[in-house]
Amino acid sequence: MCPSILKLSLAAAITASIFTGAQAQDMREILAPKGKLRVGVYLGSPTSMVRDSKTGETHGLSFDLGRELAKRLDVTFEQVNYQRISDVLEGMKSGGVDFTISNSTPARAAIVAFSQTLLTIELGYLVPAASPIAAIADVEKPGIRVGVTQGSTSQGTIPKLLPNATVIPAPNYKRAIEMLERGEIDVYATNKPTLFEMSDQMPGSKVLDGRWGEEHLAIAIAKGRERCAGIHQSFRRGRANERPARASRRARGFEGDVEGAVSAAGVGQTLRRRVTAQERGRPAA
Repeated sequence: MCPSILKLSLAAAITASIFTGAQAQDMREILAPKGKLRVGVYLGSPTSMVRDSKTGETHGLSFDLGRELAKRLDVTFEQVNYQRISDVLEGMKSGGVDFTISNSTPARAAIVAFSQTLLTIELGYLVPAASPIAAIADVEKPGIRVGVTQGSTSQGTIPKLLPNATVIPAPNYKRAIEMLERGEIDVYATNKPTLFEMSDQMPGSKVLDGRWGEEHLAIAIAKGRERCAGIHQSFRRGRANERPARASRRARGFEGDVEGAVSAAGVGQTLRRRVTAQERGRPAA
């Protein structure tokens, strides 16, 4: 059973944050001039969108924050599906996406505009059942095949971090799981919330302790719409009367504005549940 702090809903977490009429109108004209907010998502990561296998409900940071923003702007929420984050950002660059959440990097900041960081999450490795790899140090050995998401920041970072490894890109997380289970790769590298989501679908798999880096998640909007770059503040205001999360942020795999960004995003059933439970050696409820 999850602690009550992890059950905070999106509505309860952001009730205190209300746009004035002028603010909403201004943002509506900039972000959704055609009366709809196109939110770019990709399946398989709590930072974007996941689907509960039991209930069929959809949750995720990009999905939930985008849907709530559309509600506050009084426009239609339109979900735009992609395979991976690099495709979402290309869609935004070409004018097909209005809003998403992404790792804020200098390279990506060249094609989209970012808000301030919402939260920081750890990067790690996932290994399949019965893997001889027991620690991050083992990944540094020669000959290890490391899977990464095609077009991801990890794809550019891992070759520098692990010069003796063979880096193999996967088009999406579903294919990455297949690659691990079929022995095509030895480990998969990405952020921990996504790794725990993947491990839920792989009995006996393990997210290795420790981290090899961090991601800094922020709201991404199209270039030329920088007047809305402070939009993250509207989500943070809603945490004014919340009880602070008591669990160790480091143990949960992320740091930052947890009460504002993560708690408000309605991902208690996804990101926080998996990171908290599995980092502590318990099955996710």
